[in-house]
Amino acid sequence: MVKVNIKDNEDINRALKRFKKKFEKAQVIRTYRDNTYYTKKSVTLREEKLKAAYVQRLKSKEL
Repeated sequence: MVKVNIKDNEDINRALKRFKKKFEKAQVIRTYRDNTYYTKKSVTLREEKLKAAYVQRLKSKEL
């Protein structure tokens, strides 16, 4: 659970900005979306391999 303590005389927008950063860093939404439905381990591994190959192709084109 992400918590942000508001300091004395602190602007609410500043506290909201800190909350958003912590929320994003904790990857709450990503873990929720990953756990909404079950994917087989073989499918997950296949997706990771495809993504790694794609990233490697992009990096090789940069050089």
